[in-house]
Amino acid sequence: MKRFIRPAIVVLISLALALTSAAATRLFLLPGTGNNLSAAAFFLQTTPTPEQVDRSEIGSTDGIVVMGFLLAVIVLVPILLRRKAWSQSQ
Repeated sequence: MKRFIRPAIVVLISLALALTSAAATRLFLLPGTGNNLSAAAFFLQTTPTPEQVDRSEIGSTDGIVVMGFLLAVIVLVPILLRRKAWSQSQ
């Protein structure tokens, strides 16, 4: 009986959160509830966005490659240092 209580509680809490979220979203999106501010957004004058300057350069991924190697070293060094301890315990 205790095996089924924890999954049931997790499912019920998840369902309650999902329904609360859906209800809150539905409540704020209902049209014609006296909130005319959302209708005013369609009549706003928009300004054109300025042209974006392309600042990309060839070889701009060098920093990404360096970070990839750094992350690989951070992961592999502890594994290699503990490898001897793991092999001796078996």
